[in-house]
Amino acid sequence: MLGRLANLVLFGLIGWLIADASVASQDYLPWSPVFSVAGCIFGASFGPYITLLPFKVLLNKFNGIPFSIIVAGTIGLMVGVGLAALISIPFIQLEGWKSWAIPLTILLSLGALGSALGVQRERDIRGIFPANNSNRSDSVDPTNYKSRILVDTSAIIDGRIADVSQTGFVQGSLIIPSFVLDELRHIADSSDPLRRTRGRRGLEILAKIQREGKLPITILDVELLGNVEVDSELVSMAKKMEACILTTDFNLNRVAELQGVSVLNVNELANALKPIVLPGEEISVHIVQEGRESGQGVAFLDDGTMVVVEGGRKFMDTVHSVNVTRILQTSAGRIIFAQPRNVS
Repeated sequence: MLGRLANLVLFGLIGWLIADASVASQDYLPWSPVFSVAGCIFGASFGPYITLLPFKVLLNKFNGIPFSIIVAGTIGLMVGVGLAALISIPFIQLEGWKSWAIPLTILLSLGALGSALGVQRERDIRGIFPANNSNRSDSVDPTNYKSRILVDTSAIIDGRIADVSQTGFVQGSLIIPSFVLDELRHIADSSDPLRRTRGRRGLEILAKIQREGKLPITILDVELLGNVEVDSELVSMAKKMEACILTTDFNLNRVAELQGVSVLNVNELANALKPIVLPGEEISVHIVQEGRESGQGVAFLDDGTMVVVEGGRKFMDTVHSVNVTRILQTSAGRIIFAQPRNVS
């Protein structure tokens, strides 16, 4: 509302000034109110699309850029402008258009070059100004590209990140865009009981991490523009921020990796931490169901790893010793193949 009112006043004033500058005598004075009213109508109707919308888009872009990069670019711009001012001194004394065209060209060129170099050397510039708490062993710099972690909705709902954060293995700052929170809220408000439970669990997980304070959480006010998908925007933000993505989504994992974005996949971490069982080793398993092939039995280890027992169907619902024959690693996890120790 305030934006429309501001545009109404602005374009009304512009209309008045245009009419006042266009007329040559007081006989055309009535045209000024006409142009002013037309400007007010245009400003209230279309003004926000000309002034506020571009500003909002630009603000969303800046929200996805770390503050350290903005500072580095500004420092580079100031150095470039200062150098351009020194170089332009001899050209100001020239005659005609050369006295302003050449200095302006030098200013724009060195300003853009300085800003680009500042962004490129952001890490070196940041090193000149060490943080006050840099001597603390437990401090985490959220502007360090290695410690910025963009969190996907699937990883929040999964919940295991809360347990992992307690171990201290994850070092960094969890960055949660506002559109991820919006998606989580929509899931929590779903009419489907299962989705509603998952959404509320995700919100509880975030609250738990904030209470425990092991990992700092930063909420970025970033909105989705148009029909952009959440996954696409996450990958785009990660590339701009030089951050990694925390997720359990297999498709997002692959898309991010194809675009050169580092991914922390909770499922891959869980698979990597499963106990290693070697071929020839003897283990005891509880055979609980039939396998896909004839005569097979299926058991599960405590961590959920599937054990396919050849000829184990006759040992259903019993605990039996088996010898591991081979291990198959798939994208879904690890599958162990074994044979009963005593085959009658």
